[in-house]
Amino acid sequence: MTEQHDSQQLSKPTDKTITKSIDNSWKNQIAGAWNKATTRLTQHLPVEQLAQTVVEWFSVSDTQVAEILEKIRAELPTTEALLIGKPQAGKSSIVRGLTGVSAEIVGQGFRPHTQHTQRYAYPSNEVPLLIFTDTVGLGDVKQDTQRIIQELVGDLQQETRSARILLLTVKINDFATDTLRQIAQQLRQKYPDIPCLLVVTCLHEVYPGDTVDHPTYPPDYQEVNRAFAAMQQAFAGISDRSVLIDFTLEEDGYTQVFYGLEALRDSLAELLPQAEAQAIYQLLDREEVGKQIGNLYRDTARRYILPFAIMSATLAAVPLPFATMPVLTALQGSMVGLLGKLYGQTLTPSQAGGVVSAIAGGFLAQAIARELIKFIPGFGSAIAASWAAAYTWALGEAACVYFGDLMGGKKPDPQKIQLVMQEAFKAAQERFKGIKRY
Repeated sequence: MTEQHDSQQLSKPTDKTITKSIDNSWKNQIAGAWNKATTRLTQHLPVEQLAQTVVEWFSVSDTQVAEILEKIRAELPTTEALLIGKPQAGKSSIVRGLTGVSAEIVGQGFRPHTQHTQRYAYPSNEVPLLIFTDTVGLGDVKQDTQRIIQELVGDLQQETRSARILLLTVKINDFATDTLRQIAQQLRQKYPDIPCLLVVTCLHEVYPGDTVDHPTYPPDYQEVNRAFAAMQQAFAGISDRSVLIDFTLEEDGYTQVFYGLEALRDSLAELLPQAEAQAIYQLLDREEVGKQIGNLYRDTARRYILPFAIMSATLAAVPLPFATMPVLTALQGSMVGLLGKLYGQTLTPSQAGGVVSAIAGGFLAQAIARELIKFIPGFGSAIAASWAAAYTWALGEAACVYFGDLMGGKKPDPQKIQLVMQEAFKAAQERFKGIKRY
């Protein structure tokens, strides 16, 4: 691989760096934005016209979104893994093990790519860290082996910045591997620089009859050792390394569920360039990689959250209880729709409103209380403006978490999202305290 791959690293912003960036960058922008926003918004009263006006000011074109995503893509060390093996050989289980995505999501994520291949990108097609290409039809007596080889060669001929690796998946008790060897051998001959890993799966199928669970890794059963040695001999000169794994489902009753995952990780790391190898290690730290990808997106999203927060504060300063709530609701719905677009989720206005309701939840009572405070002359409007800005900012931050979970193939966690919103709201209240000076 090129030096570009070796030098690419996932950015690791610390909490201190992120906090400093927010406090300095956003505070500096608030002052100027507040003056401009106040002047322009007052020129566009009545308030029922404001939502559409603000949306037009801060709309983002498809071209702009594409440019943003391309910038993020350039910072990610992406690995393309070609999964070559028969059905039920554990290919989808490898995807589950490396990504942490559920079996259902993995099944839905694969899409037809060519006649004999399907493709799945994680966490998304727009910004992938891992791209899996799965061969289909192997083991079918009607299969056209040469056609499959041609399609895979066609894929490998495409220029890419990604690292590539061949993963040959075969069940430990399946010795009908002639077709797999033929495909792998021709690909290695044509692309000798692309590493190849032999992954032998489904170990429990040859465990001794009285075995009820996985042994300490690596398994030291005669049946496993004999079959594994035979597989290694069959693919000698084709694969660079070989590894034993047994990735089952929780209901199968085996522990660990992803038996041999660390060995698979280490084998991949030995065959991949440094940046991609580090990304594989980080992928297995689900929380850490989630933070890193989330930070890349969120830094971009904050460009759009800030102006919406400023607009919300300006609208909330109008001293008419409840008069601005419909406009604020529309404004915040527009913001969530825009953020969804950034994360690859296209929402209708009603869908965006539903997301707002799902995210905001417990803040509804506080929103009503904010409007009632306006009955207090002078003091009430200042509090309402600060509250609206902080609330809109927190809503945007929570929306990033919500859409980030969807992008990663996960079901959004309401408790986590509420916690993020509460913390973001508290921090934003401090930042927006001085907004009434401008």
